[in-house]
Amino acid sequence: MNRRALGYSVVGSTTPADERWQPPDGWRAYEHTVRLGSGTDLWDAASTAVLSWGIKTRSGFAVEPALEAGRSAHQGERYWLVARIGPFRVREPVEIIATVSTSNRAALSYGTLDGHPVSGEEAFIVHRDDDGNVSLTLRSLTHAGRGLWRGLFPLILVAQRIYRRRYLRALRPGGR
Repeated sequence: MNRRALGYSVVGSTTPADERWQPPDGWRAYEHTVRLGSGTDLWDAASTAVLSWGIKTRSGFAVEPALEAGRSAHQGERYWLVARIGPFRVREPVEIIATVSTSNRAALSYGTLDGHPVSGEEAFIVHRDDDGNVSLTLRSLTHAGRGLWRGLFPLILVAQRIYRRRYLRALRPGGR
């Protein structure tokens, strides 16, 4: 995986540190925010989870290598995201593009490496306002992957919609 290149040209375009987002032209762009609740305990749990792949693992993915308890992912690290689809395992190579950790914003964005089913970037952003309300924003930029994946792109888009719903529920108390 170390020799794989990032499979897209707009690296960093999900801008997880920014409150407002202007996606680049020519990409299938997605942004959606859900309110998770309020309070310090929720903020602490959600911000920790977002920085340690919690949204992915709570949505049915395995992350390889797994992070040690209490450790966050860091920019430049590479992972395999592993989805189980029936009897199949789809291994998706990714690289952490950015992480953000402030008193009111925690985020992780990753980019796809060559061999991933899609080409692009995704960001998970947890933020809280001055009243203590905690929200999750999902941003993504998508193009069809290369090779065999290009032909499967319509099916991949269906799977992407299913997983996005899971992501948006992953940090809600009780998973609703």
